[in-house]
Amino acid sequence: MPTTSRPRGRPRREESPVDLDALLDAALRAFAAHGYEGMSVRTLNRELGVSHNLVHQRFGSKRGLWDAAIERGFGGLVRHLQPGGDPALSDPLEQLHAAIVRFIEHSAAHPELTGIMNSEGALGGERLDHIFDTYIAPATAPVGRLLEHLAREGRIRPIPLRTFHVLVTSGGAAPFSLVPLAERFDPASPLDPEEVARHARLVADVLVAGLRLDG
Repeated sequence: MPTTSRPRGRPRREESPVDLDALLDAALRAFAAHGYEGMSVRTLNRELGVSHNLVHQRFGSKRGLWDAAIERGFGGLVRHLQPGGDPALSDPLEQLHAAIVRFIEHSAAHPELTGIMNSEGALGGERLDHIFDTYIAPATAPVGRLLEHLAREGRIRPIPLRTFHVLVTSGGAAPFSLVPLAERFDPASPLDPEEVARHARLVADVLVAGLRLDG
C-alpha cells in the first residue's frame, strides 16, 4: 500500500502533547549546551516528560528537530533585527547604536543562540552553512551597508563587517552565555534586566565612540 510521508518542519500544534514552542525552546537549549552530536533526543524527551518517540514522530529525525528549532531561534532573531526600529532615529550613527543595543538585549533573552553559534562556528560544515546563509547573512547585510555608508561619509573609521560582528557577538553578548565567568568579575547577574540594559547601552557607547571620526 502507498505510504504518505510526513512533511518536514513544525508539526501541527494539536498533534503534539506538549507546547511546540516550549519543545523547540528546550531543544535549542540542549543543542547549545551539548552540541549537535552530543545532544540526546531521548534525554530531551525524558526531561519533557513525553514519549521517547515524540521527536521522531513529529519531526522525522534529530535533524528535523534541529531545523525547526533553528528556525524558531534564528528566525526570531532575524525578525527582531529587521530594519525599521525607531523612526525618530534619522542619524545613521544613532541607528547603528540602536542596532547594537537591540541585538545585545535579544541575546540576553536568548543566550542559547550564542551557544549554538559557538559550537557550529567552531566546527564548520553544512549546518553552519545553513545558519549563515539563511539567517546570519541576511540579518547582518543591512548593518554592513550602514557601516560602509558611515565610512564613505567620513563619520566612522572603516571596519570590516567580520570585525564588527565578532566584537558585538563574541564580545558584547558573551556574558549571557558565560554567566559563571561573568559573575566572577561582578556578583550581579548579567541576566538581570537592569544589568542587561546597562550593559547593552555601554557596549554600544564604547563601540560607536571608538569608530566615530567626527567628534
